[in-house]
Amino acid sequence: MKEAMERSLSDLVIARVGFGIVVLDRAMNVLMWNRFMQDHSGHAAEQVVGKSIFASFPELPRVWLTRKIESVFRLGSFAFSSWEQRPYLFKFDHDRPITCGVDVMQQDCTFMPLTRGGEVMAVCVTVSDVTHVRVMQRESEEVVARLEGYANRDCITGIANRRFFEARLRDEFLRWQRYGGELSVLLFDIDRFKDINDRYGHAVGDAVLRVTAQRVANAVRVQDTLGRFGGDEFALLLPCTSLADAMIVAERVRSTIGDVPVEANGVRVRVTASVGGAAARPGLPAYEVLINEADATLYSAKRKGRNRSVVLA
Repeated sequence: MKEAMERSLSDLVIARVGFGIVVLDRAMNVLMWNRFMQDHSGHAAEQVVGKSIFASFPELPRVWLTRKIESVFRLGSFAFSSWEQRPYLFKFDHDRPITCGVDVMQQDCTFMPLTRGGEVMAVCVTVSDVTHVRVMQRESEEVVARLEGYANRDCITGIANRRFFEARLRDEFLRWQRYGGELSVLLFDIDRFKDINDRYGHAVGDAVLRVTAQRVANAVRVQDTLGRFGGDEFALLLPCTSLADAMIVAERVRSTIGDVPVEANGVRVRVTASVGGAAARPGLPAYEVLINEADATLYSAKRKGRNRSVVLA
């Protein structure tokens, strides 16, 4: 009677635990199928037990699962599969909100040898729902990505800040040093920006900065990097671009900024820009020199009357 009660309690525990239990023999036939597996698969135990697991679930990774089970039979040791390696074994729905970004229950699986007299008789596969772990990790990754985005973006214009721009320039400069090719940089600023701030106020000045950044961002390539250097000064990194082509881009930037007045807070502000450019060339020791040369040509454009583009001769 005691043994019968213990067996009954054991069966009850197996049926009610909060993870899946599947027992397979060496031929991949199902010997046990608990309530968790029944509830999430829609297959009752009597429909599955005694049959090949692949008959009921043909979508299972047959080769991978067969090898996994066979290795446990041969070695007699535990095996494990994490959701990070294989997101799921059984394609079950999860009980998380549909907005969590995970379509299928994420699962950790343990493969445990069931032995008798030192011989592996069957393998017990446990299936744990770890969807919450994946959701938490996803949310954490999104928070980190947002924080990194904030750290790399200028708070007024939304484009890259100086720190991020210089990091991108450094990487491109190292690539250019190793592989050669072309690399150019443009620096530009808004002509008489202080007068705009003094006349219309900083709210209008900030609007001019935002519109300028947006116009230029829409006029350049995806692979180019636009950044705000500070104040009203901007920088544009042009990978795989010669000095002659950079001059064409410089004129496009200048006309993009100045062709249409900026409307902000009920006023129309005529905006022009001066642009300076430089290109990498043999013997250039560091990317900082490229910035300094572009800066020198920018001030040359200022001295020549503003609203023009000048590149290093």
